[in-house]
Amino acid sequence: MSSQLQSRSIEAQSFGRLNARVALIVGGGAGIGEATARIFTREGARVCVGDINYLAAKSIADSIVASGGEAIAIEVDVRSDTSVKQLVSQTIERFGALHILFNSAGGSLPQDAPVTDVDLSVWDCTMSLDLLGTILCCRHAIPQIIANGGGAVVNMSSGAALRGSGKAHIYASAKGAIVSLTQALAGTYAKDNVRTNAICSGRINTERIRQSYGIPGHPGKSIDAMRVDDLIKDYPFWFGEPEDIAHIALFLASDESRMITGASIPADGGRSAY
Repeated sequence: MSSQLQSRSIEAQSFGRLNARVALIVGGGAGIGEATARIFTREGARVCVGDINYLAAKSIADSIVASGGEAIAIEVDVRSDTSVKQLVSQTIERFGALHILFNSAGGSLPQDAPVTDVDLSVWDCTMSLDLLGTILCCRHAIPQIIANGGGAVVNMSSGAALRGSGKAHIYASAKGAIVSLTQALAGTYAKDNVRTNAICSGRINTERIRQSYGIPGHPGKSIDAMRVDDLIKDYPFWFGEPEDIAHIALFLASDESRMITGASIPADGGRSAY
């Protein structure tokens, strides 16, 4: 792994920002979702880790419990209305409430391409996972959040939604739609004390990105670890850690961001600005 990436760390501190809250982390089995589940628990939340990979989700939930937190794991396919409905109902059954939804499930396909070239099968797969999955989770979670007096929804978008330089047109479309969906949800449910925001993340040190960028031990299709180091020298925030995004999600889920709703926060190391 890149030497500069290895040297970065975030000191763990707990301030009880989410005490007495129940959080549903969708896509919590790895990467940003995993980091968020751990940080939310550290801040006092009881957490449901939902993921299509049940064994991964259970490993994380078990680790949280072993560390003194409260967590459960539930298998979910966010493309299925029935599966998402069961995820939310089982979370309520276990914890008795729901206050926070973090939509982290998603991804892109290597076959994604400009609209003049892309195979249309990429559209169905990407939209189902990224956009429909977010919609279904909001569809079933928001009524429960309202029933418990309000709370927060945090959707994962992407820096790809904020710029026109990418060649993955279908992924950019899905993530751009999440920005618009976030605004619509914020406007509709503000009166119900539900805040909805999105995070437009950049390059984050997850397994998927490591494979894409050729960090040692993972076959890459683009640039190698030395190139990542060179880019960080010029743009020190260009490549982030899952915890970088999880801390933004924590802020948006907590009362510290009470005046923020309908926003899409660029967390892309400045790529959308320069």
